[in-house]
Amino acid sequence: MTKLKGTLNPRGKWLTTELPEIMFEDTEVGRMKKRIWDAPMSEIDRILRDDFGIPAPSELGQPGSYIQNTPRSTVIKRRKNNDIVIVPIGCTENHGLHANSGLDTFMVSQICEGVRRYTVKQGREAALAFPPLNYGGHPYHHVGMPGSVIIPARTIEETLIYTMLGLWDDGFRKIILVNNHGHHWMLEAAIQEFFKRFQLPAFVTLVDWHRVVREFFYARPDRDDTVSSQFVHADEAETSIGLLLFPDMLDMASAVDTEPDSVMLQGHYDTACDAYRRPHSWVEAQGHSAMEIFGTPEGVVGYPSRATAQKAKRPIAAICSYISLMIDRILTALPPGQTPPLDKVTMRTPEELAPCLREPLSEGWMSVHGLKKIGVFND
Repeated sequence: MTKLKGTLNPRGKWLTTELPEIMFEDTEVGRMKKRIWDAPMSEIDRILRDDFGIPAPSELGQPGSYIQNTPRSTVIKRRKNNDIVIVPIGCTENHGLHANSGLDTFMVSQICEGVRRYTVKQGREAALAFPPLNYGGHPYHHVGMPGSVIIPARTIEETLIYTMLGLWDDGFRKIILVNNHGHHWMLEAAIQEFFKRFQLPAFVTLVDWHRVVREFFYARPDRDDTVSSQFVHADEAETSIGLLLFPDMLDMASAVDTEPDSVMLQGHYDTACDAYRRPHSWVEAQGHSAMEIFGTPEGVVGYPSRATAQKAKRPIAAICSYISLMIDRILTALPPGQTPPLDKVTMRTPEELAPCLREPLSEGWMSVHGLKKIGVFND
């Protein structure tokens, strides 16, 4: 009897793989991931090339790619067909002598650019906004590291809150924040505060992209098309992504491998993508491992010397496919111009919100700056 690869488990809720520790939920998300997991590399190459146009040069300076480098008349026309805006979020951080300090920003912006190219082919182009955080927030253990520019959490949160407010006021009521850096708790706080402070009908989500597709960063030392070590920092995984997306920004001759410098409780705290399903995320403690400047002053935790562009292809195909699927489902539930139901997501009245929900600058429109404050979370 032939054993089927990746069959459903007896409960019919999971799609298994050849690795007992990796399985996918039997939903459209899990099924999409399973297709990427099982696809031959030739199909992965086709997906990257034909669906997302990856690899490609950065589009930060390419006219027509971002809201900020596109004529406003074109932005408005596109928004009426797709009012989702994708906001890449990066940082400036030491990633070792071999890598650029803007690694996170270029990683996430080029992923989002690939998704935008996909929506163009669909005939409903999503808007893409310049990264609001080129300098990000950081965990404590990065303090003192040259090349890492550390912004206070309050500044990060306020920057994002008012970025979201400005985008909402311009008609983008569906916002996808795509994060590429270890400050996601600040971004989560910003989303919650945005809603508590303004109570506007909107859909906002954080996509902490490495964790969204964590299965594709699982260490497979037996294969040359996947990483051989678990994702940590400036390592095999991140360097492989750089080699796929922007190889000219890296100098592999300068790559240095290191090991993490733990003080205690090894096995209790997980790595960057929560690969081991340990009791705690890496962000839930400090003091159990050395500060970066003392423990790994090289700016690396892991093995960048093992990196290849090939190892990044499957995770990049997975995250681009996931965000594209999310966009499709958002627009199915909330077509352009529609917001989540007012009677379910805000305590403001429909009459109060009606002028703000009109087309910006049209007759009868009012900016959110004309709304009165509401709720106990306003100063």
